[in-house]
Amino acid sequence: MWTPALADDAQPRYLALVDAIAAAIERGELKVGERLPPQRRLAWNLGLNPSTTQQAYREAAARHLVSGEVGRGTYVLAGSKEATLFRLKQRDVQSSLIDLSTNVPVIDPANRDSEITLQALLQDGQAGCLDHYLSAEALLHARVHGAGWLANRGLQLSDRQLLLCGGAQQGLFAVLLSLCQPGEAVLVEALTAPGIKAACRQLRLPLHGIALDEQGIVPDDLDRVARATGARVVVLTPSLHNPTGACMSRARQLAIAEVVERHDLRVVEDDVYGALTDQPPLWPLLGQRGMLISSLSKTVGAGLRLGWIVADPALLEQVDPHAQATHWQVSPLNLQIACRWIADGTAQRRLAWQRAEVRQRWRLACRILGNHLVNHRQPSPHIWVKAGLSAARVAQACRSNGVAVVPGEVFAVKQQDLAAIRISLSAATSRAELKQALEQVSKALEA
Repeated sequence: MWTPALADDAQPRYLALVDAIAAAIERGELKVGERLPPQRRLAWNLGLNPSTTQQAYREAAARHLVSGEVGRGTYVLAGSKEATLFRLKQRDVQSSLIDLSTNVPVIDPANRDSEITLQALLQDGQAGCLDHYLSAEALLHARVHGAGWLANRGLQLSDRQLLLCGGAQQGLFAVLLSLCQPGEAVLVEALTAPGIKAACRQLRLPLHGIALDEQGIVPDDLDRVARATGARVVVLTPSLHNPTGACMSRARQLAIAEVVERHDLRVVEDDVYGALTDQPPLWPLLGQRGMLISSLSKTVGAGLRLGWIVADPALLEQVDPHAQATHWQVSPLNLQIACRWIADGTAQRRLAWQRAEVRQRWRLACRILGNHLVNHRQPSPHIWVKAGLSAARVAQACRSNGVAVVPGEVFAVKQQDLAAIRISLSAATSRAELKQALEQVSKALEA
């Protein structure tokens, strides 16, 4: 029976056990599909309380390392390396590690928008909204403001074409749950965001990757994979694709739309980064076959857990027939802040600042990393960097140099060691810190 040696440190025992599970998966001691020891037996062997191992298994499942089923046990998940991105990270003030592994918007330390808005809510007597469920009036108000916000993406929408959700990840989960049956194939980019992989895994939806080039998915390969799998649903990120930063040209969008119509596919468009570009979404070209998911989290404020699902009203009826399953996840406080910021121009001002800062950071990365960049035509909050023979080794070398990045295999649909890493430019606390980190990455790449 697998029995780990737990680290002797100050963290709680259940977290030490979770770390041991993650390390064993990484080293290959625990293989995909392998069953973990029963919780009580492992607790006995380690001298722990059974509640400690139970808590550890729950946390390992929350990190997408394992999956537990009543009566069957707990098993190692496939592709669980991307789970490292979901781990809640506690910043160590004594550590010199610069974390460029997580895609978050740049934080302006001088910005006081949240403080000012919270004070205004108190002064206006709006804090009482926290004592109630969201009213029909508040939900309609938020859909109208959402339609106004998405007009910045060139979308002319009625409030009937939007559903509210508690952020893009929750929106994606709700859409896939409504469109797909367990075991049904879903098409995605051959490299796709860990959140997409996690949602499909949790819903037991096998993924099939579509080949990529500098503009995103290749139309001929979409046609081939659609014919081979008989899939009905495809999830794409046409604007600032994560992890490569690729953007589809208009000609590429039209070619994709033609393949979608030919195979009668349903396209779920992840547009969370779209507002950082001037490129229009794919969605208007898809007719009633498309659904677009957007939010404020990557462009205005990471803590604003508010998003929108955009589609034809008949398709939205399929996602949420009673118009309740999605908006129950929306916080009244987040809703109040988001609607105020959209109405008074704060959201637009923050977006403009974010775009300008991303552009400056992207230019800095182009100057320091130069030919190592795979896509360098469009300013992006994340970059895809060629890493030589082993991305995992380069990522480890970067960490040894004090910088955390993500090896390409985390994004791969098929398990492989890709010769590339993703770097989040917006995660650094300042341009000076980013410059320091990128210089260390450059040393690791040249070593």
